[in-house]
Amino acid sequence: MRSTETLTRAAIAEAIHKNLGLSRTESLEMVESILKHMGEALARGENVKISGFGTFLLRDKGQRIGRNPKTGVEVPITPRRVMTFRASQMLKDRISGRP
Repeated sequence: MRSTETLTRAAIAEAIHKNLGLSRTESLEMVESILKHMGEALARGENVKISGFGTFLLRDKGQRIGRNPKTGVEVPITPRRVMTFRASQMLKDRISGRP
């Protein structure tokens, strides 16, 4: 069964507040700081690995020819950098309910 709920920055900050006893402001600042560091590292072209959780990987995709599915006309797709996420085995096991 799929959940329709979404974990937000505010919910993470609230969990830090409850579990660590930091103020709500400090908790939110901590979350923002972590996300800022991750974003900056990715912007510099670095991958971000969080042990036991997963890895955010950057990949450069070259130019290629695509096709408009409506018309069938071929169009060039420009080269670009994409980000993917690869879950760690621990996270995969946790999601699937395996011990």
